[in-house]
Amino acid sequence: MAVPAVDEQVREIAAYPGRPPVRVARGKAAPFGWWPAVCIALVALIDRIEYNLLAGALPAIQREFGFDDGAAGAIATAGAIAAVLLLLPAGRLADTGRRTWTVAAVVAVWALLTLGTGLAGSYAMLFGVRVLLGAAGQLYNPPSSSLLGDLYPGPSRARAYGLERAAYFAGLPIGVIAGGALAKAYDWRTGFFLVAIPGAVIALLMLTVREPVRGVGDRLSSWYADPDAVDAGAVQAAPPKPGMAGLMGQVRELWAIRTLRSVVSGLSILFFGLGGLFFWMPSFYQREFGLDEAASAAVGGGAGLVGILAGIGLGSWLGDRGHGRRPGWRVRLGGWSLLFGTLALAGAVAVGPFVPQVVCFGLANVGFAGAIANLTAANADVVAASRRGLGFAVLQSVITLGGALGPWLIGEASDATGSLRWAYAVVIAPLVVGSLIVLRAWPGYDADAAAALSSRDTAS
Repeated sequence: MAVPAVDEQVREIAAYPGRPPVRVARGKAAPFGWWPAVCIALVALIDRIEYNLLAGALPAIQREFGFDDGAAGAIATAGAIAAVLLLLPAGRLADTGRRTWTVAAVVAVWALLTLGTGLAGSYAMLFGVRVLLGAAGQLYNPPSSSLLGDLYPGPSRARAYGLERAAYFAGLPIGVIAGGALAKAYDWRTGFFLVAIPGAVIALLMLTVREPVRGVGDRLSSWYADPDAVDAGAVQAAPPKPGMAGLMGQVRELWAIRTLRSVVSGLSILFFGLGGLFFWMPSFYQREFGLDEAASAAVGGGAGLVGILAGIGLGSWLGDRGHGRRPGWRVRLGGWSLLFGTLALAGAVAVGPFVPQVVCFGLANVGFAGAIANLTAANADVVAASRRGLGFAVLQSVITLGGALGPWLIGEASDATGSLRWAYAVVIAPLVVGSLIVLRAWPGYDADAAAALSSRDTAS
């Protein structure tokens, strides 16, 4: 009988604790199916839709409660600070607890809390509810990102994380568009009442995702790259950890990874610009071009949605295509994509006519989305499976702060200059710096990724 070709090999993989092994063909992009990635993408989508309903309805809310742009930007910043306080403990829980249940619980609590925004009767109440929601909304990221790293091997990770990031960022313009349209047609509170329903449904869907063995994705990555990298039987589960270092000690160990530091720094600066861009874009089109709430939300959100989907699709495809073939490919591609998006954003700020401005805004989102897909996958590549939840908690903590500072600083700059167009200029220089930080890091990516694959937990 002929020996099958290497790319036709099939092995039984110990994929789920307490369940029979699963047969996996070597090289398969989604050895356990795409359903888990779809569920996690839906979590990200509904979270960002709800978050950005506020941006789309913001002009109507400001008219009702009478607060200025600085106070509006402070809502997002305060919620992000609350989230950061909880993210590191959430990351540690993601490395020790049942991640699928954690994500489902977070989304269920979020669905209940979101009703409070629609019931707010004052700026103070609105502020308080959004702080709670800001904290709850980010806690799904460490466990869900850890799940994706285990369920999808390295050669397909940009697509898996790209799907989640595509849903995350598609939620931004969808929320903006829906918030503006519902505020005009009905009342700004309507959207917050409606969005709680799909949130509860998605929480139930997450319970259909099976908890995988930790590290199975990394072991598959090794097998895909080298057919002799794994013993003949099954890909075995990682041994249980003999001990846990203190939380801050683990964070310091993660921060010693050069690629992780650069990815976290670059993405935090990127989210700083992107968070401010989307929060104020409907107000920008309303003030600069005289559009009403629905039209301004539709233009800003529509251009953003098209750019994000195009950038995620192209960026994740290119990232996986070159992964393992070109040195530091994901990091290099992420850095150049970020720089392209920054230059396009500079064009959006400088260009006066409506149509060219919208085109530049869309191209900026293409570049930013392409960077996000690849840098998120690179973050998973360079962190060992047993620390991946905490690694993403570190990433999410910093980018959450960056994303929250953007709306507030642009709001303050708008109050100071009297122009949102000039206020947008404050994010361009930091974005250039972020691009350079990422581009300088690519030579160390392959060594850091190899170290993560070969690492084993040791007692502290």
